[in-house]
Order: sequence, then C-alpha cells, then structure tokens
Amino acid sequence: MNNIVLITGATSGIGKACAEKFAAAKHDLIITGRRKDRLDTLKAALESAYSISVLPLCFDVQDKAAVFTAISNLPAAWQTITILINNAGLALGRDSFEDANMNDWETMLNTNVHGLLYVTRAVLPFMIAQKKGHIVNMGSVAGKEVYEKGNGYCASKFAVDALNRAMRIDLLKHNIKVTGIHPGAVETEFSLVRYKGDASTAAATYNGITPLTGADIAETIFYCCHLPAHVCINDLIITPTQQADAFYFNRNQ
Repeated sequence: MNNIVLITGATSGIGKACAEKFAAAKHDLIITGRRKDRLDTLKAALESAYSISVLPLCFDVQDKAAVFTAISNLPAAWQTITILINNAGLALGRDSFEDANMNDWETMLNTNVHGLLYVTRAVLPFMIAQKKGHIVNMGSVAGKEVYEKGNGYCASKFAVDALNRAMRIDLLKHNIKVTGIHPGAVETEFSLVRYKGDASTAAATYNGITPLTGADIAETIFYCCHLPAHVCINDLIITPTQQADAFYFNRNQ
C-alpha cells in the first residue's frame, strides 16, 4: 500500500479537504466520522478519482471503547499509518460563562480533547513500531487567546495547544513529529454547528472578510507533512489576510 493517512472528522470541512488533498497525492486513507453515509460517499469518490484505497471507520471520537476497538482491529495492511490528522472537533454555543450550557462544555471537551487523546493513543503503537510518524493536531487561534463568550471552546483548544507541546517532547525518542495547526476564520460548517443551525448568525461570522477555506488549511497541512525527514514545523497560526488574531479584523463595510 501507499503511505497511509488517518483523518478524523473527514466527512466535511477541513477533514474532507485533507482527504481530497492527500488522495490526490496518492496516499491511501483511513477516514473517520460519525456519518456513515458521508464516509461511504467520500470513499467512493476518492477511490474513483485517484485510484487509491480508502478505509472508512464510523465512530464518535468521544467514545473511547469505539475508538480503540476500531483502530486496534485494523487489518495488518492498514496498520502502517504514517500521518495522523486529528481534525475532529467543534464549537457549541457563544454564551457568557454564567449562562453557558454545561452539556455544550462537556461535548466540546470530550470531542476536542478526549477524542484527540483517545485516537492518538490508539494509533501510536503503529507509529512507534515503524520508528517514525507525523501527528497533526487541529488547534485554533482560540487556543492562543481567550475571547469573550468563548469560555469552553477556548479551554478545549488551549488544552490542544498544551498537548501539542507535550506530545512533541514525549515522542522525540520515537522519531515522531508533532505539528499544531491553529486556524483563524475558516468558512466550513463550523459556525453553523456553533450556532446550532442558525444560518444567518453563522454567516455573519464572515461578513466583510474573505475567510480561509478548508482547502487552504489542507494545503498547509500537506506542506507540513511533506518536508524533509529532519524538518518539523512545531506550531503554525494561519489566518485570513483580514484577520490579525482572535480579536482584530479588517472588515469591509
């Protein structure tokens, strides 16, 4: 088989864009997500377009048992995973701390933090056996700066930022690269999910700017993963030209 890339949250947005980008470069893929119909559709499209092999795994990264069962039972031919893209994640709600929905907090932490931990621990034995690998963790500018009404989401992405650094240190001895990618405004289903289906509020997130796309982030991740073996980009913040950080935008009026 070709180099194998495992991508979580591959059914939409950045994850789907990564699947398309790596498939075009002839990487075989393991794609995961909660929506089996989308996984199956993506598998068929990528295999037809690029003549590669795609293995879909349908599970929720919040479910520790499901994660370890699916990954530990991979056929031998699919165990030589060289790149892991921990993309699955979400934001829910935009409320002041005292009004925030605690179920939203738990879902964000369980997905963005626990899910990343579970998948990485499940995949690591395969990389350690090969004495190489590259883990890409999807962070956010919200993991670099706290903003008003971002409480639970910011906390989850600050945790991801800490895990990037901790993994990089602990996995040095195994010759495994770790890269944190921290996007600003990316127009995907992100805001629609955050605002729980309120399309007008979600769309206003991008008013007056040209946001990043999933393909922009996929291009960046692909670049990081195809540098020489002795080069590792540890941490990278990427924003639209009209965005400086989590606070400052130059919006066209």
